[in-house]
Amino acid sequence: MDKQPPLIYLNNAATSWPKPPEVLAEVAACLRAPVYEAGRTTGTGTTDYPAATRAALAELFHAGPPEHFVFSANATDALNLLIHGFAKQNPSPFHVVTTELEHNSVLRPLKALEQEGRIALSIVPFRDGRVDPAVIRNSLRPETRLVVMSHGSNVLGSVQEVKPVAEYLAANDIFFIIDGAQTAGHVPVDCTDITAGAFVFTGHKALFGIPGIGGFFISDPGAVAITRQGGTGTDSRSPAQPADMPARFETGTPNYPGIASLLAGIRFIRSTGMDAIRCREMALTQQFTRLLKRTRGITLYNEAPDLPVVAFNIGGIGNDEAGFILAKAYNVITRTGLHCAPLVHERIDGGKGCIRASFSFFNTEEEVGAAATAVREVAAGADR
Repeated sequence: MDKQPPLIYLNNAATSWPKPPEVLAEVAACLRAPVYEAGRTTGTGTTDYPAATRAALAELFHAGPPEHFVFSANATDALNLLIHGFAKQNPSPFHVVTTELEHNSVLRPLKALEQEGRIALSIVPFRDGRVDPAVIRNSLRPETRLVVMSHGSNVLGSVQEVKPVAEYLAANDIFFIIDGAQTAGHVPVDCTDITAGAFVFTGHKALFGIPGIGGFFISDPGAVAITRQGGTGTDSRSPAQPADMPARFETGTPNYPGIASLLAGIRFIRSTGMDAIRCREMALTQQFTRLLKRTRGITLYNEAPDLPVVAFNIGGIGNDEAGFILAKAYNVITRTGLHCAPLVHERIDGGKGCIRASFSFFNTEEEVGAAATAVREVAAGADR
């Protein structure tokens, strides 16, 4: 029986792997020690992971106070909380603007509100992977109350110009939610410079945490209604959910191991340097695109992505079949299909989907070269 090639993992835009050793060690330490968080135990002497991680997030994203960082299960959970909470806080119907670049974690909550008659929805197009801020401005109406926009495309790897959008919306009292699931950890984010209503992040991608942790920063908590109620460890006599932060949006026992992993992931980024991480990831991305872009039968949908994400298709073979061959014959793990971003694919490949290779700081040049060779061999076989 032939020996299987070494695993080459290129699905980091979904969930980064491997995790830094420091992250795994912090999760283990968290699980070994009793829980410590103010209001939930009389114990002392161990790390208050929620407080420490909020402080680390405030430093990383240049935002505060730390209590305005809210933990959730992931970016999808955070977006649902924000979108539905904002809709609950504002009289219906009102107008919302989003873009064709969005993930279903934005599109589906908005479509649900539209179907319920609670909002009117406009979806603006992109061109060459980007949404022109002027197109967003021109789509606004007197009744526009909310704009939701991806900071970075999970398919095309393009980073959007959110600052001019944020400035214009703030001047016109329109709440702005930025989906930073693909950018948090990859590119610097300064929430004092980008005046958005809320910035959403997830822990298990470029922040190097484990699955099950994410959240958001919110500048004005009162703009989003409370939609969940439960135990908070504070003000327990009141039957109403506390309005203070972060209890306004957090209920139940937190995911302490996930929060610990996020803390360790941020510390890893700080100690390694975000610039150094980005430089390595983008060098690997450029190596991969350089090896593929002159190969017959391969279509690259963005030859110069801003993020370590490369979307492509191989002529003569479906993306699912090609991904299956790469995995089974070469042990190269990618992602195939629509990537939960159907409107992007309607524009770039007629809705068929594509193969996505996404890179991490922990990938090597040898892995990228081997993966590119595998793709080229699949393309050569499909061309016969």
